[in-house]
Formats: sequence, structure tokens, C-alpha cells
Amino acid sequence: QVQLQESGPGLVKPSQTLSLTCTVSGGSITTNYYYWSWIRQPPGKGLEWIGYIAYSGSTYYSPSLKSRTSISRDTSKNQFTLQLSSVTPEDTAVYYCAREQRLGPHYYGMDYWGKGTLVTVSS
Repeated sequence: QVQLQESGPGLVKPSQTLSLTCTVSGGSITTNYYYWSWIRQPPGKGLEWIGYIAYSGSTYYSPSLKSRTSISRDTSKNQFTLQLSSVTPEDTAVYYCAREQRLGPHYYGMDYWGKGTLVTVSS
């Protein structure tokens, strides 16, 4: 059973960098065809996909957040990390990590999710 757990500060000041880590157990983040994603949900709004880091280490980000987003990984710890720079109160959201499965042009969805962590951007 794959499990994901988000961790990081719950409060970030405006203009600072939000940094969250997702620790994965029950499966390796380097296993073929799995993509490790970050998603967020602002209060009262829908889910927004932020980006992923692939099993190969390649990354892809949402165009709307690309200029402020970086996703990296530590394979020795089986963790991947989100950094979102220059945050504003509009970045306040519950942040989730999840596993996606893709194979070529085929997308098979997100099958495992973390419980989510609330990050508030406020001075």
C-alpha cells in the first residue's frame, strides 16, 4: 500500500518561498511510469494541479505557476519537494501530494493521495 505524507510550515509570510515535502512509503518514486504531483485547493475553490516530477526526474509545471514553481526529489529518502516562490495570500490553500500514472499518451489518473496540509500565507 502506497502512502504519501505532506510536511512543512503551516504559515508563510508574503513574498517568501513556500516549501513542502512529500514522503512516500510502500513504493519507490523512481518506479517506471509513476509521476509524483502537487495539487492545491484554495478555501472554497476547486482543485488546482501545480506540477509533477516523473520517475525519471523530469519535471512539468502548470503554465500559470511555472515561473514560481520548482519540484525536486531526494531518492535516498524517497521524498519529493515543492517550492513556490513569491507567495501571496492567494496561495493560501490545502496542498496535496499524489501519485499519477501515465504511459505514453495515456493518462490513468491519480491513485494515491496524501491527506493534505493547510498552508496560510499571511503576515
